[in-house]
This record gives sequence, structure tokens and C-alpha cells, in this order.
Amino acid sequence: MGIKASLSLPFAKFIVSKNNKWKNNAVKVQEKLMVDLINKAKHTQFGKDHNFSEIKNYSDFKQQIPVRDYEELKGYVQQIIDGDEDVLWPGKPLYFCKTSGTTSGTKYIPISKESMPHHITAARDAILSYIAETKNTSIVNGKMIFLQGSPELTKTGDILTGRLSGIVAHHIPAYLTKNRLPSFETNCIDDWETKVDAIVEETLPENMSLISGIPPWVQMYFEKLQSKTGKLIKDIFPKFDLFIYGGVNYEPYRKSFEKLIGKKVDGVELYPASEGFIAYQDSQKEEGMLLCVNHGIFYEFIPSDEFFNENPTRISLADVKVGVNYVIILNTDAGLWGYNIGDTIKFVSVDPYRIIVSGRIKHFTSAFGEHVIAEEVEKSLEKTIEKHTAQVNEFHVAPEVNPENGLPYHEWLIEFEKQPKDLEFFSKMLDDELQNLNTYYKDLISGGILKPLQVTIIGKNGFRDYMKSIGKLGGQNKVPRLANDRKVADKLNAF
Repeated sequence: MGIKASLSLPFAKFIVSKNNKWKNNAVKVQEKLMVDLINKAKHTQFGKDHNFSEIKNYSDFKQQIPVRDYEELKGYVQQIIDGDEDVLWPGKPLYFCKTSGTTSGTKYIPISKESMPHHITAARDAILSYIAETKNTSIVNGKMIFLQGSPELTKTGDILTGRLSGIVAHHIPAYLTKNRLPSFETNCIDDWETKVDAIVEETLPENMSLISGIPPWVQMYFEKLQSKTGKLIKDIFPKFDLFIYGGVNYEPYRKSFEKLIGKKVDGVELYPASEGFIAYQDSQKEEGMLLCVNHGIFYEFIPSDEFFNENPTRISLADVKVGVNYVIILNTDAGLWGYNIGDTIKFVSVDPYRIIVSGRIKHFTSAFGEHVIAEEVEKSLEKTIEKHTAQVNEFHVAPEVNPENGLPYHEWLIEFEKQPKDLEFFSKMLDDELQNLNTYYKDLISGGILKPLQVTIIGKNGFRDYMKSIGKLGGQNKVPRLANDRKVADKLNAF
């Protein structure tokens, strides 16, 4: 055992013990954080516009600060770009995190000197939680790879700007840099396929123990490794023990990954966002991810079935319930207030507070009033795959409202790694599973309003080719799992 490995376990235990203080006092920590955030920002432009000096409790907070999306905060962001200080948060942001918005075009999310460390600390603590629980210290001896965006930064106004993963790359702790791949030069390659090819060459001779990234792009990396060597990943990297992932639900990829790897490896799920690090998996034994209540974010929650109401219920952590789908609202130490990031989450535990990501509030299929959400389509597919020998690489669900013949239906566009022997039976079972999970959908089928879903097979690498065609291959980009229109589906049909 190396020095780094021998030190990692006591350090991991120390950090987990330290984190238990906020983990076990989450509501009090959140209440104090709300007050701290308001006090620090009350002299900003936003604080003055929203009477922060009059906010004494959460009821006042809700009255003064409306729920907003990026478009409604854009005017304040533009003031920062124009050079103003003390706009959303004291001073100026350290960075703008550049993300792609579906309705707002490019979004510039501020990252402050206060918020930046949380992105690093939470990711570190996820790994340390794993080490403390499993006692697997060997992962720190090998090389670690993080498939991510380019670390090259530009400027927006006078603010350094880049993708989240690229910004974070500049703040990796020194003790990890010797073990970390790929090189800075490789990371800066713009074209994703060229970049992955370079990463393959760079990592092949190395002792990889930890691999991290969004599942579809890690799968691409694994496939290229296998194509080059003819070997399973476990034979290329015998010490590979831990896969860290986030961004999309891993379950639809699990069988394909196990086939590529040749063995089961432990996984740790992260929930990082440009707006802040929200949660991480702190246990291999418990469901869900630990909500980061002490990481500069004061959370609010709106039941997703009320979100589009005129006056939806808006609650703090103290009043959440297990099993309810909530739209998650953020208030951060980078100056985002009442900010809707568009994600829906569900609590699987409140002691401690653990969550799963259940989908996107704008990503649903409800052309006929069924309001099918991501969690339901993913669970339907997962249960169906369990009963078949099929393997799925990627999928997208969209309504077909005006078919040439017959009743409307849901179209499932699926790229199989291994097709089911009987596609018709697979489709029927998939439809049955979805009906079991969504009574509105079941009523539409049984009432003859919709006919059962239809599966359209997308060719090998069709989803990648589609993403490449729209300039969004790799990095943090991902295909939405479902939609309420056919913008993605009609383009995918070409593949």
C-alpha cells in the first residue's frame, strides 16, 4: 500500500465525520444559510430591488423573491457583463459558466469566489465517502480520468468564461494532478471524436483505477478502447474499480457497460450543475444522493404537478415529503435567487435528506394530457429490459399526434446494443409497464384515445451522429430522454 493510499482512509473517515454535523442537522443549516445569504447580498442591486433588508424569515423571503428562470435574470447578468459590480452578489463573479439554454440561447451562470470551492469539495467528499464506507483505498494509487470539456477559457466582458468542467479543471487539488488524465493539451482538443481518440492513446499504457464522465461519452471511450485492442476494459485496466457519473440516468446503460467492462464495478453518482453542486452519492448501500445543504445553496421546492399553477406551493427543506416529485429552486452564494434550473427531484429519505433526479420540468410527454415524465419512461424501460436479453444504448420518446393511419401514439426511438428477439413482444411489455406507472396514459390507451406505443429502431451510433449534426457531441451535452413535440424525433428518424 502506497503512502497516499494509507493516508486516504483516515482522512476519508475524518471528512465523513465532519460532514455528519451538517448531514444530521440539515434543516437548521439551511435556515442559517438563508439568513447568511440575504445578509451578504442585501446591498447588491438585486438585494435593494427585492427589499432584502426587510426579510426576517422564510415567509418574507418568498414574498420578496419570485421564482425565475434565466430569461428573467438575464438583465442583471447583462449588467455584470457591462462591467457593473455588486449586482447579484457582492463584487464581480470569478467566472461565467457558459451553458446552452433551450429557450434562452447561451446562458452565462455566475460563479463567485465563495461558490467555486463547493464544486471541488463536494466531488472530493463523494470519493472520500466511498473510501470510508468500502475501505477501497487502491483507487488513489492508480490514474484517474475525467472526460470533460475544454479547460480553455475566454472572456465575456472582463469575466473569464468556460464550460463548468473546464473551469473546475483549473482548481483540481495539487495532490490529484499527478494521477489525473488526460493532459491539458489533450483536454483542449475541440473536436470530441479526435479528443477521445487522443485520450485512448494517452490512457492505454496507464494503470487506470477511476474513470468519470457522462455515461454516453464514457461508453464511446470504452468502445474505442475495445476496438483498438480487442480486449475487455477489465483486461486493459485491471485496477479499474470505480466509475463516477452524472448528467443522465445510468440504468439504461448499465448492461452495456458491464458487457464492455467484463465485470461489475462500483459506481458513484454526482449531481453537479453550473449553478452549484447539489448532491452526491454518499453510500453504496442506500438509495439516492445526499443533498448538499452546507454548500452555499438555500433550496426551495415546488410540487411538479403544481408548478404551472398561478400560485403553486413553495416550501423549504423542512416541509418536503418522501416520494413527491418537486421542481428544485436554488438560491446561491454566486447570486442566483429563486432560480429554477428546470430539474425535478424526488426525496427517497429525509433522515438524512437523499434525493434522486426524476427528470426535467420541460421534458415530458403530455400531448394528450398524460404528463408522462422521465422517471416513468426510464423505469418502464428498465423493467422491460430486465425481462429480455436486450441492451439499450440510448432512447428518446415523443408523441406522434397526426399519424397517416390510425390513432396517435407515443414513438420510442431506441438505439439497441442488442435487439430483443421479439420486438413486438418487447414493445407490448414496455407499453404495459408505462401504463402501470401512469394511470392517465393507461386511461388513454384503454379508452381508445391512443394506441400502444411504437418502437422505431435507430441505427448504431445514430444518437451520436445526431448530436454531431447539431454541434453538440461530447462534453456535458446530452439528448433529452423525452419531449412534448417532435423537434428531436423527426431529426433522429434520419438516422
